Amino acid sequence: MNLAALQRRRTAITIWLVLILASLVIISRSHFIADLSAFLPRTPTAEQQLLMDQLKDGLASRLILVGIEGSVASNRAKLSKEIAHTLRANPAFVSVNNGEPVTTEHDHNYLFNNRYLLSPTVTPQHFSVDGLHAGISDSIDQLASPAGLLFKSLLPHDPTGEMLQLLDQMNSGNRPQLVDGTWASRDGNTVLLLIQTRALGSDTDAQKQAMQSIEGAFAKASATSHGDVGSAGDARLLMTGPGVFSVVSRDTIKSQVRLIFVVSTLLIAILLLAVYRSLSALLLGFLPVATGILAGIASVSLGFGVVHGITLGFGTALIGEAVDYSIYLFMQSDHATDGENEQSRKTWIVRVWPTVRLGVLTSVFGFASLLLSGFPGLAQLGLYSMAGLVAAAVMTRYVLPHLLPANFQIRDVTGAGLTLSRYAALAPRLRWPAIALLVASSAVVYQHHDYLWNNELAALSPVSAADQALDARLRAGMGAPDVRYVVVVSGDSQEAVLTATEKVSSALQMLVEKGVLTAFDSASHYLPSQATQHTRQASLPAAAELKPRLENAVKDLPVRPQVFAPFLVDVEAARNQPLLQRSDLESTSMAMAVDTMLLQQGPRWSALIPLTAPENGNIDAAQVRAVLNQAQVPNALFVDMKTESNRLYSSYMHEAIMLSLAGLLAIVILLLYVLRSPTRVIAVIAPLAAAVLTVTAGLALCGQQLIILHLIGLLLIVAIGSNYALFFNQPQNKDEGTQGISPRTYASLLFANVATVLGFGLLAFSSVPVLQAMGVTVAPGVILALIFSAVFARSGFTCESKA
Repeated sequence: MNLAALQRRRTAITIWLVLILASLVIISRSHFIADLSAFLPRTPTAEQQLLMDQLKDGLASRLILVGIEGSVASNRAKLSKEIAHTLRANPAFVSVNNGEPVTTEHDHNYLFNNRYLLSPTVTPQHFSVDGLHAGISDSIDQLASPAGLLFKSLLPHDPTGEMLQLLDQMNSGNRPQLVDGTWASRDGNTVLLLIQTRALGSDTDAQKQAMQSIEGAFAKASATSHGDVGSAGDARLLMTGPGVFSVVSRDTIKSQVRLIFVVSTLLIAILLLAVYRSLSALLLGFLPVATGILAGIASVSLGFGVVHGITLGFGTALIGEAVDYSIYLFMQSDHATDGENEQSRKTWIVRVWPTVRLGVLTSVFGFASLLLSGFPGLAQLGLYSMAGLVAAAVMTRYVLPHLLPANFQIRDVTGAGLTLSRYAALAPRLRWPAIALLVASSAVVYQHHDYLWNNELAALSPVSAADQALDARLRAGMGAPDVRYVVVVSGDSQEAVLTATEKVSSALQMLVEKGVLTAFDSASHYLPSQATQHTRQASLPAAAELKPRLENAVKDLPVRPQVFAPFLVDVEAARNQPLLQRSDLESTSMAMAVDTMLLQQGPRWSALIPLTAPENGNIDAAQVRAVLNQAQVPNALFVDMKTESNRLYSSYMHEAIMLSLAGLLAIVILLLYVLRSPTRVIAVIAPLAAAVLTVTAGLALCGQQLIILHLIGLLLIVAIGSNYALFFNQPQNKDEGTQGISPRTYASLLFANVATVLGFGLLAFSSVPVLQAMGVTVAPGVILALIFSAVFARSGFTCESKA
C-alpha cells in the first residue's frame, strides 16, 4: 500500500471514529419521550393548540387514578386511607382525594363564609321584601324534606338558601359512592383514589417517581395490614391516567426495543455466521449497522431536541437494511485489502457500488419529503432514515474496506448463487399469475377504500387495549365525565377571563334549561370575578335597611323575625369582607377544580368550561356556537375534543400520503436522470408498486385499518426493494451471464432480504401497536419486492448504467 493510500485509510478511519464519538456524546444527553406530543402539529389551530396543551401539560395530564382490588372491603378501605395519609405528606403531590372528609370542613367554611359573594342569586331584588319573603318561604318548605335537619340548622343564618344553592351546584356532577368511608366503584369491588401530581404530565421522569411513591405507599400499607383478614398479598394496586400512560409506554417501548434489538441482532448474526463462516466478517459487517443507528438517533436529537420511542423502534429495524450493504460488499468481492486483493475492492467499487449508491439515493429521496411534514414525529422518522442509511452506506464504501484484514474472505457462495440463478431464470414464467394477483389486490383495495385508513388519533397511541380498558373502567367508577366538549375562553388576565366566563356561563345556562346540555362547570362558580363579587356585595343592604324589610317579609309566615338575628349579622359582615382571591381556596377540594379550569400560559390566561352531554352523548355544536355568539365574548371557542383530534389525525394522514407521493415522484425523477431510460425506470418501479399494492390488500383482508406507521412501512418497502429492482435490471454483462447478475449477487440479494425480514419481522410480534404495524407491513413487503423484481425483471440490456 503506497503512502497516499495509507493516508486516505487513516483519514477515513479517523473521521469515522470522531463522528461515532460525537454521536455517542449527543445520545447520552438526549431526551426520550413516548407520548403523542411528537405526532402533534408544529403550527396548530386554536382548537388544536387546546388539544395539544391538554395532552402535554394540562392539569388533567397530572391526574393519576388509583384503584385497589382484591382482599375484603374493609381492608381495601383501610389501605386507601393509609395510602392517602402517606401521600398527603409527600410534597410531590398537590392533592390526594379518596372520599375521606379531610377537606369537608374547609369546603363548608369557604362556601358558608363567602356565600353572598359566590351565589348567583344575590341581587338587589333578592333582598327586597318580596325577595326575602319568597326565599324564606322556600326555606321553610324545605324543612319538611328528608334533609330538614340540615335546613333547620342553617335557617337562622341563611334564610334565603344561598348555602343550599351552592351545595346543590357543587353536587350536580357524578361522584363515586362511599364504602367504609372511602370512594369505591359502583359494584363496590374497587376502592378509588384521585391524585394530582405537582409535576407536569409531560415530565415523564417525575411522573415515574410519583408512581413509585404510590407503589411504595401501597407496599407500606400492605405490610402494616399483614395478618388482617384477606390482607396478605390479596390486594392489587391499579394505576391509570395520562402520566401513567406516558411512563408505561416509554418503559414498554424501551424494553421491547431492547428485546427486539437483541433478538434480531442474534438472529441476523446466526444467519451471517452460517453464511460467512467467519467471526471477523460477522463483527465487521455490523459496523455499518451501528454507525447508522448512532447517526440516526444523534441527528434526530440535534434536529428536534427529543427522540420519540417510536423512532428508537424504527432504529432497531434499520439493522435489517443497514446490514445489507456489508453483505453486498463481502459477497460480491472476495477480497478488498492490500496487495493482490486491492484490485477486487476496486472492481466492487466500480461495478457494484453505483447500484448500491443509487439504491441509497432512492431511499433518501423518498424519505426526504417527510422532513417537510408539519408533524415532528413524521419528520423524525424521515430524518432518522436519511441519516441512518447514508451513514451506513458511506461507512461501507469509504471505511469498512480499510478495516478488513489481509487475506480477508468469506465462504464462497457461488454454488448457492448458481442455484438461485436457475430459479430466477424461471421467475418470468410467473408474470401472468403475478398480474392476476395484482388485479385481485386492486379489487380488494378498491372494495375497502372507504375504510382503509384509521382516522382516529388514538390509533397512534402506544397504550395497549388492556390499559385503555382499565382507564375507562376506573373513570366510570370515579364518575368522571367524558371531557369531550369544552368551551375555552382566553384573555390577557385572570380577571378578564373570569368575567368572560361568567358571560358564557349565563348563555350556557339557557342550553341546560332547554336540555341541550345536562350541566357544565366553570371556575367562576368557585372564584367569581372581582367585578361580580363587588356587584353582589353592593347588592347587600345595610342592617338598618335589611331589618325592617325582614320584619315585613315574615309577617304572614310561621316564624318570628328575631330568629334571623344571625342572618343580619352575617349580611353586614359580608358587606365589608375582602373580595375572594385564588389563595382563599387553598386546603379546599375546589382548589383543584379551579386549577383544572383556569390556566395561565405565559402572559395569556385561559378558562376551560367542560360541558356534560345529554343521555345520547352528543351535543348540538350549532346551538352552542349560536349562544356563544349571542354572548358577544370574542375569545370564546367551542371545541369538540374527539372531533378535533380526529380532524387533526386526518390532516396528519392526508399530509403523510401527499408527502409519500411527493417522495415517490422524487424517486422517479432521480431514476429518470440516472438511468436515462423511461423503460428501465418502469422496470424498477413496477415490482415495488406491485409489492406495495399486494401488502395493502393483504392488510385490508386481515381487517387491519392502516395508520401512519403502515404508510411509513410501505415507503420502506419502496426504499429497500429498490436495491433488488436495480440489481435485477442491471445492464447485460458478457462476463457474468444472464441479466448481468453474477451468482454471488444472487446470493447477496437473498441473504440481504432474509436479514431485512429478520430485522423488521420481529416488530410484528410487538405489543406496541405502532411498532407492530411497521413489522407486518415491511417484512412481507420486502419478500414480495424481491420476488416481483425477479418476476418482472427485464433481460438483454446492453446499455451502461450512469449510476
